[in-house]
Amino acid sequence: MNILAVNPGDLIMYGVIGVVLIFLLIAFFLFFNFINLYIQALVSGARVGFMDLFGMWLRKLNPQLIVSARIQATRAGLDISQQEMESHVLAGGNLMRVITSMIAAAKANIELGWKTATAIDLAGRDILDAIQTSVNPKVIDVPNPQLGRSTIDAVAQNGIQLKVKARVTVRTNIQRLVGGATEETIIARVGEGIVSAIGSAADHTAVLENPDHISKAVLAKGLDANTAFTILSIDIADVDVGDNIGARLQTEQAEADKKRAQAEAEKRRAMAVALEQEMIAEQSKNRALVVLAEAEVPRAMAEAFRSGNLGIMDYYKMKNVQADTAMRDSIAKPEESR
Repeated sequence: MNILAVNPGDLIMYGVIGVVLIFLLIAFFLFFNFINLYIQALVSGARVGFMDLFGMWLRKLNPQLIVSARIQATRAGLDISQQEMESHVLAGGNLMRVITSMIAAAKANIELGWKTATAIDLAGRDILDAIQTSVNPKVIDVPNPQLGRSTIDAVAQNGIQLKVKARVTVRTNIQRLVGGATEETIIARVGEGIVSAIGSAADHTAVLENPDHISKAVLAKGLDANTAFTILSIDIADVDVGDNIGARLQTEQAEADKKRAQAEAEKRRAMAVALEQEMIAEQSKNRALVVLAEAEVPRAMAEAFRSGNLGIMDYYKMKNVQADTAMRDSIAKPEESR
């Protein structure tokens, strides 16, 4: 039985045919997937090459996203290249939000370039919300109730506490959005300005009569410097009278002074008692010394008798002198003797 030999030329031909079929199959697949996007971009005036679509597919980009964004930008009159869009998507940005924001900015006559818009988006800021806030100013409550405080408390120079609620109308400053301070900074600065304005008032009634003085004083400080917003107005929504802080502080100070004076008096009394006890002890000590000295007198007299320095007649004369002295003392002080 003869075995049919395979011609090497036939094998090469079969291989070439197989490669061509695979290539045609891939081309048909790409053509079927990209022809719709190609025609859509072509008729919209935002032409995207077929090989560009294939390149997006190789770079693992979404061709549908790039084409849709390019069509939207072109129809709005924005000159943004395909390469710039691809770079922003590869950097992790939100392309459609950036395009929508730029269109909204152009409609509102707000200057917003591609580099600024993409930088804001890549910085994590909501660029579309910023544009909307630029068109429709935003109102911020001061203080923010979500932080647990409902009023800004400040004390006038006469000691009366005032509780204030304010509303700040702000507009986004696109040029300072990247690197600018957020709403929390605006709230903190306005709160500080309110406290300072009330604290400089001589009387709380002046603040109650003209609360707009607070807003004017705060606005004059330029609190929106280095922030992502421009303050349009500061309105005092409510002013309530609180406690008499000055009187309470004076009462507490008087009570503290009283306790301090009582402590000082108690200290002096304790020192006086201690000194008295020391004097009593000293008196007892001196009395004991006197008793010891008196006890030495008979001994000294006996020694004088033995040594012959004192005679019996001298002793009687001394006793007579002592008796006369005692008698004179009793006559001179009759009441004490009774």
